[in-house]
Parts: sequence; structure tokens; C-alpha cells
Amino acid sequence: MLATVIEFSRYWFALLFGTAVAVSFAGMERTRKNYVAVVGFTAVLFIIQIIIQIGGLKLWGLDTMTKIYPLVSHLPVALFIVVYLKRTWLISTTSVFVSFLCCQPPRWIGSVAGFAFDSVSINHAVYIAAVFPMYYLLQKYVVESVRHLMERSFKSCLLFCAMPAFYYLFDQNITVFSDLMYSEARAAIQFLPFITAAFYLGFVLLYYNETQRQVSIQREFDMLDTQFRQAQTELVSLRQLQQNAAAYRHDMRHHLAHLQSLASNERMDEIKEYLRIAQSDIDTITPIRFCKNETVNLILSSFSSKAKQLGITLTVDLRLPELLPFSDTELCSLLSNALENAIQACKYIADNNERQIKLRMYSKNNKLCIDIRNIYQAEPTFSKGLPVSNKEGHGFGTKSMAHIVEKNGGIFQFRSQDGWFIFQATI
Repeated sequence: MLATVIEFSRYWFALLFGTAVAVSFAGMERTRKNYVAVVGFTAVLFIIQIIIQIGGLKLWGLDTMTKIYPLVSHLPVALFIVVYLKRTWLISTTSVFVSFLCCQPPRWIGSVAGFAFDSVSINHAVYIAAVFPMYYLLQKYVVESVRHLMERSFKSCLLFCAMPAFYYLFDQNITVFSDLMYSEARAAIQFLPFITAAFYLGFVLLYYNETQRQVSIQREFDMLDTQFRQAQTELVSLRQLQQNAAAYRHDMRHHLAHLQSLASNERMDEIKEYLRIAQSDIDTITPIRFCKNETVNLILSSFSSKAKQLGITLTVDLRLPELLPFSDTELCSLLSNALENAIQACKYIADNNERQIKLRMYSKNNKLCIDIRNIYQAEPTFSKGLPVSNKEGHGFGTKSMAHIVEKNGGIFQFRSQDGWFIFQATI
């Protein structure tokens, strides 16, 4: 009687342990409701299994019941994860495969103890005792890592799933659907260590490449985010200049009063010097007006001054609609990156007369069309439609431009033609 109780207890704890580990890997939140749902589901499944086992043994025999055991044990857990936790089938099956793998250490510990004492009951009792520290160790050190690997990407989950899935299929094949485990087929027994080593090496190589790709994507995202923040900062600075210009105009009466005082004393040289300084200050802080859009005026005014200082001719042709398809920050990032790249390309041209940048923005068929082109010295290199640079930290500006255009439902093109580097976009 005691042996039977211990045996059924082992099956209950094995089912509860496997289910709890699987739902943890699948990302179940640790709430009272979820814990009650898992325990309730496991209890119902355990009762169903007992009923099926008792009825099935009489109808089909032990061999058939052993073979259908995964259908009444592992498949319901996978379905529970899909239906209750709303996880994908890939994550669900991977969680079940990995939890099956995690059941092996307690099983091995129980087998060793049972062999040492030559007792099946000791085997079951030690197994039950081993699942508790095993569950604790998994929750503390393993669950978060496994969850991260599965949720990182579809490919990452497939790579991570491969080894547990193969072990599961291999174990079922040699112990349930055949007797290879208990035969003298040496090649069959040695096949598991061989394929484990092969999978391990393949997993290391493939997962390393996947990790490097994810790191590269994250690095590009960080760079784009930095550029976006810089665009926000630059826009704030330009607006500050606009406010300074407004304040300077407001204080004009004070300047006029001072000039009138100098004129009444016929101090012409001081008047000329004062006017020269005032004109210089006004030119510095007053944005050039290219159109009715103040954000565009601020950006182009800033880059027009940069181009003028470097001897670059910036030609602007704007016929903008009243509403633009992106935010001021996106507009600032798009134009700033495009014009900064154009200025960097032009400033190395020896002949000042050839340093040219042309900007056109106009509306056509309810679409905003952008055409920015510049003369260049070094022939540009393209990869996947984007210009690339071999300089460290460069090349992210064009990616940011492409991202902004695509985010707002537009199309873009980078190309070189007849000595001109051209960026065109329709949004």
C-alpha cells in the first residue's frame, strides 16, 4: 500500500514539476490567479491520466498506453500554454521540450538512489525530494535566461529549441517506441552523445552569429536614437535663436534712441561702428525666410550659414503644402542629416565654384516630394540601396533618413548620377 502511494505521489510531483517549469519558461506571471490555474489544471490532468491509464490498460495493454502517454501528458501542457498564457506554438513546444530536459536530473538522482538501495520506492521518494531544490535552482538561475533566449527572435527560439526537441524525440524513440535503450545496439546508444556534441557545436556557431546580429541592430538603434535626440537639441537651439531675434527686434527702440543721441552730438564714426556691430548681430540671430514653415526656415537658415562659411553654394527651391507629413523633430532630423552629409561631401572639393548643393521640396498629387543633391569628390558606395561609409560612427544619418521616410509611409532613393549624389523621397 505504501509503495503504491509513493508511486502515485511521484507521478503527481513529476507532472506538477514539469508543468510548473514549462509555464515558467513560457513567461507566466507570478500571480495567485496563475498559480491556482496551474495547480488546478495539473490536478485535472492527473485525474484524467489515472482514468485513462486504468481504462486503457484493460483495453489496450501496457505497451499501447506507454506509447500514447505523451499525448495525455505533454500535449495538454503545450495546449494550456497556448490557450491560457496566449503564447505562440513555438514558445509553447519549446517550453515543454526544455522542461522535459529539466526533469532528467531528478530522475537520474532517483535512479542512482534506487540502484544503491535496490528499492523502487527509494527511487520514487528521492525523485520527489530532488524536484524541490531543482525547481528552486531553475527559478533562481535559469528561467529568466531561457525566457530571454526564446523571446529574443524567432530564429533564436528555433536554435534554442533544437537540442531539447531532439533529446525529447530521441528519448521517446529509444525508450517508448522501441527497446534500443535496453538492447546491445552500441551504435544506437552512442548516437546520443555524438548528436549532442554536433548540436552543441552548431548551436554555439549559429547562436553566436545571431547574437552578433542582434548586437549590431541594437547598436544601430542606439546610434539612430542618439541622432534623433541631437536633432531635438538642435531644433531647440534654433528656436532659441528665433526668440533672440524677436527680443532684439523688441529692443530696437533702445538702439534707435542711442543712435539718435550719437547723431545729435555729430559722432558719425561711433554711429558707423555701432551700426556695423548691430548689423552683424542681427545677421547672426535672424533666420533667413525660405518659406512659411518656421521649422524649415530655422533649419535651412542654420545650414545656409554653414554652407556660406565653407564657400558652398546652397540653392533652395521650396513650394511646401501647409501641412507636412511628419513632426518638427522628424523634419529636423531628416533635413539636418541630408544637408550635413551634403556639406561634408562638398567641403573637400578644391574648386569653390563646384561646391554646390541643391534642395527642392514641393507638393505633387497630395504627396511631399524631396530632392536633395550635391557635388561629390569620392565616388559613393552603396549597400542595399543605402550609401555606406568606412569611417567609424558614420553611415547612421542615411539610415535615420530612410527610417523617417518609411515610418511615414513614403519611399526613398539614394543614387549618384553625372557627378551628383542624389537623395529623393516621396511621402
